[in-house]
Amino acid sequence: MKNLSDILYRCNLQEVVGDTNIKISHIELDSRKIKPEGLFVAIRGTNTDGHLYIEQAIKNGAVAIIGENIPENLPNNITRIKVADSSKALGHIASNFYDNPSSKLKIIGITGTNGKTTIATLLHKFVSNIGIKSGLISTVINYIGDKKTPADFTTPDAIELNKLFSEMVKNDCEYCFMEVSSHAIHQNRIEGVSFDGGVFTNISHDHLDYHKSFNEYLKTKKRFFDNLSNNAFALTNIDDKNGKIMLQNTEAKKYTYSLKSIANFKGKVIENLVSGLQIQIDSIDVWCKLVGEYNAYNLIAIYGTAVLLGFEKNAILTSLSELESVEGRFDYFVNDNKVMAIVDYAHTPDAIKNVLSAIDRMRTRNENVITVVGCGGNRDNKKRPLMAKIAAEFSDKIILTSDNPRYEEPETIIEQMEHGLDPVEKKKTINIVDRYQAIKTACSLSEKGDIIFVAGKGHEKYQEIKGEKKPFDDKKILKEFLL
Repeated sequence: MKNLSDILYRCNLQEVVGDTNIKISHIELDSRKIKPEGLFVAIRGTNTDGHLYIEQAIKNGAVAIIGENIPENLPNNITRIKVADSSKALGHIASNFYDNPSSKLKIIGITGTNGKTTIATLLHKFVSNIGIKSGLISTVINYIGDKKTPADFTTPDAIELNKLFSEMVKNDCEYCFMEVSSHAIHQNRIEGVSFDGGVFTNISHDHLDYHKSFNEYLKTKKRFFDNLSNNAFALTNIDDKNGKIMLQNTEAKKYTYSLKSIANFKGKVIENLVSGLQIQIDSIDVWCKLVGEYNAYNLIAIYGTAVLLGFEKNAILTSLSELESVEGRFDYFVNDNKVMAIVDYAHTPDAIKNVLSAIDRMRTRNENVITVVGCGGNRDNKKRPLMAKIAAEFSDKIILTSDNPRYEEPETIIEQMEHGLDPVEKKKTINIVDRYQAIKTACSLSEKGDIIFVAGKGHEKYQEIKGEKKPFDDKKILKEFLL
C-alpha cells in the first residue's frame, strides 16, 4: 500500500480534484483488473482508449483516476488527476509505487532491429556464470536471478517492468539486461527507468506498420539514447550507417564497436565455420560457439558492455568462448544423413540475409539450401516481397508458407511475398499455406548433406491464427521428420 500523494512525483500534474492522502493498493491500465483501493491510469493505446473505461474502473473499485481528459461527472469520492501525458506519468507512478527499483540495479538496455535477444541473454549468462545475480528481460524469457518467468512482450508495460525490477532487487540482483523495443520507447514504457548503459546493434526495415516511415523508426530508437544520463554509457555499432546518429545529443559517455571501422572495441572474423567462429577481439584470438558474422557483432557488443561495466578483459574473453547460442537463434541439429536443420527467429529482411549469408559462407556448393519462410499477419507488409527476394537469392529451393497470420488470410500474405520474385525465382518456389506441411515438404525434398533453414518463429512454441495461439514448434516438427 502507498499513499497516492507519495507516488505522484515527476508526473507533470495539470489538475488535482479530490483527496491525495488516500491509500493505493495497486495500479492498473486495464479496468477489468481493478480491485478495491486501485488506481486506474487511462492511456490512449493503439487499439483502444483507456479513457473510455473510467466508469468501469470505478465500478470495480478504483478510488483514483489519472488521465489526460477525465469526465467531470464522476462520484465526489473519486480523486481525479489530470496529466499532460498518461503514458509518461504511468512510468513515474509505477517506479514510485515500487520504491524506484531501477535506481537500485545496474540496468543495461539493448535496442536495434536484430541482435537484442542474443546480447541481453548472453550478458545475463556471462554475469550469472561468474556468480553474480542478475535479471533478464527479453523476447524469449525473463529471469530474476536463476528463476524463469514468462515473457509476453519484448519490453513489458511500465507496471510489469517495475514489478520485475522490484523482484530483482528483493532477490539481490545487481544487474538487469533488457531488450528495449521501439514500441516500448514510443509508448513510454521505459519512462522513469534509470539506465546505466545503452547498446545499439543495428537498424533495418521493420515495424513500419507501426512507425509509418523508416525515419520515424530511426528517431524512436534514437530517443532511447537521447534520454540516457551523463552517468550512463552509450555503446553503438559504428559499422551501421545509423550508428553515429544514436550518439548525437546523448549526454551519456560515448563508445563504439566494429568489425570494419576504427572503434573503441574492435573485432575481426578469422574463421567462420558451422561449428563456430574464430574472432579476434582487441588483438586477442577467441574461439566462440556462435555462428555467422552477425554473431561476431553480437559478441563484440557483449565484450564492450562487460568491459564498460568493469569486468576483467581476460575473464570476459574466456566466458565468450563458453557461451552457447540462444534458443531459436541459429538453433540447429544434423541428422545421420548429414542434413542440417536450422531454426531462427529471423523475421526481417536484414535478419534473413544475415542467417542465409552465414549459411552461404559455410556451404560446399555440393548441397541444396532449402528455405521455409513466411511473414507475420497484421504487420509491416512492405517487407514481405523483400524477404522472399532475399530467400530466393541465397536458396536453391524456397517454400513460402504461413508465419503468424493473425487476422490476415495467409494466402494474401504469400501472394504479397511472391511479388518480390522474378520468373526464374518463382520456378524454384513452392507455396504451401500450412506451415506443418511446408516443413514436412522441406524435409522430404532434402537429400544427404542438404541444409534446411526454417525462418521466422525461432523460440516461439505457437502459431497465432484468428486470435488463437495454437501449439506449434518448428524445431520439434523438423525432428519429427529428420531424426
